[in-house]
Amino acid sequence: MYYNCLVNIPKNTGKISRNKRGKTTYIEYTYAREYLPEKKYNVARRTTIGKADPDHPGMMFPNPNFEKFFPDVEIPAEGTAAEPVNESRSSCIQIGAFSVVRRIIEDYKLAEHLKRWDDRGKGLLLDLAAYSVIAESNVAQHFPDYAYNHPLMTPQNKIYSDSTISRFIREIDDNDRVDFLNSWNATHDKNEKIYVSYDSTNKNCKAGDIEMAEYGHPKNDVGAPIINYSIAYDMTNEKPLLYESYPGSIVDVSQLKYMLEKIRGYGYKKIGFILDRGYFSKANIQFMDSCDYDFVMMVKGRASFVHGLIMEHMGEFESKRACSIKAYRTYGITVKAKLYADDDTDRYFHIYYKAKKQASERARLEADLDRMEAEMDKIKGREYKLPKRYEHYFKLTYHKDKFYGYEEREDVIERELQLCGYFAIVTSEKMTASEALNLYKSRDISEKLFGSDKAFLGNRSFRVASSQAAEAKIFIQFIALIIRARIYTLLRRRKAEMPGKPNYLSVPSALKELEKIELIRQPSGNYKLDHAVTATQKVILGAFGLDEEWIKGQARLIGKDIRNAAMPEEQKDDDEDAENEEY
Repeated sequence: MYYNCLVNIPKNTGKISRNKRGKTTYIEYTYAREYLPEKKYNVARRTTIGKADPDHPGMMFPNPNFEKFFPDVEIPAEGTAAEPVNESRSSCIQIGAFSVVRRIIEDYKLAEHLKRWDDRGKGLLLDLAAYSVIAESNVAQHFPDYAYNHPLMTPQNKIYSDSTISRFIREIDDNDRVDFLNSWNATHDKNEKIYVSYDSTNKNCKAGDIEMAEYGHPKNDVGAPIINYSIAYDMTNEKPLLYESYPGSIVDVSQLKYMLEKIRGYGYKKIGFILDRGYFSKANIQFMDSCDYDFVMMVKGRASFVHGLIMEHMGEFESKRACSIKAYRTYGITVKAKLYADDDTDRYFHIYYKAKKQASERARLEADLDRMEAEMDKIKGREYKLPKRYEHYFKLTYHKDKFYGYEEREDVIERELQLCGYFAIVTSEKMTASEALNLYKSRDISEKLFGSDKAFLGNRSFRVASSQAAEAKIFIQFIALIIRARIYTLLRRRKAEMPGKPNYLSVPSALKELEKIELIRQPSGNYKLDHAVTATQKVILGAFGLDEEWIKGQARLIGKDIRNAAMPEEQKDDDEDAENEEY
């Protein structure tokens, strides 16, 4: 061990010598000479008393042997061992958010699910996932900047260049992705009743070589091809189960059947699906029935097969306190009916009314009608073909392709005004209106996952030039979503327990606060915590079942790993010899 201070190299002529090993010069002291009769000469007995400081000639870092042989020399300050400085790493290492992310990776045993990978591949893949969560980015070129001031999971904390990262991403193939999903889903209890929220999103992609990028029906159409991406999220255990990517021209309603087959292939038996209105179709309902899967599905209040039920029961429950669902300030009742004419099973229709929703929907409908009328007044007498939506609310008059006038369809508008504030959920399983609404509302978590995927994981664009790289990035982002979903869930639970609902328990705010837990490089080359953990950081760590002592332990481990990464293996051996060997 070398002290974290400098002293003058002793000037005892004949007893002080230098021994250079690698890049380090060790100062040795001859404490005795022994005569060997058989060889007829003296042998010097030496020990290392310090190592020279290359920046300060004539000065050295002493060790305990120096105190033994030079007790009269005052050592300015005792410290920890002086080690080589890692110039490839920042003097400030942010460890808080990384430590929490690594803890989730260990708890979920994500590295064990990457069975086809060696330690380097596992570490680099998980580092890329951690980078997406912490830095909120998927740009491979910026990963070395993140790695410069963060710990890593790669062996020896090695920082790889952006070109190596890009090459690594291109090497991830279908077998790697499929094996991970198989292993990940194999750990789940197939006999447990779970509800799965299934939803999809799309991403714009202008790269020419992405086979999946096709023109489709995006929510925000910017005139570019899109890639569709969907996730099945286990609402019961609050974790993503699987993902799938498919061409942009395929609509959500037709893709559901293929996802259901994948779920069945994984062996899930007691399962229900929470779906939005975009997945409603007779074929999908029949297929879920054939698989014996339950469903909870939102349906449009204005849809022809449900608005009749609403009108039939209108006025029966809207102000009855027995029908109140206080958590959402909504009123609801449950009735049995069939979904379609030849349906052989009665379904449970949960009809809801919300006064606040009624006011906003009526205002929006009135504004839309005013806007459409203003638009039609502008184009009278001109050649113009109005969208079909206009024909739903107005009788349009054309003559030789010229638009001449319009008349309100009063019956249609009045009916839709009456239906404002009403909505319905259909379930295959018997439950109350309150239970059905609570289940459907729980899918907000999966919707927030898609929000985090684009907004907080930097995935609005892929930044790739090939199909293989696009698939690999989606795979990395899925692992990142597993981690981020756990962070979101635990923070949400902690926030619900606290008075005042502090805003620092959102995922972005919590990660930014944890990033302030830093290791600072000491003059010796060691890394130590810069300051104590704050009260806010303790609350955030508590959400994960962690405390200040745990983060201190992580600081010691991470500091040691980064320090050792700076030291060549041969130098480590020399250091040990220099402390223990006597000549």
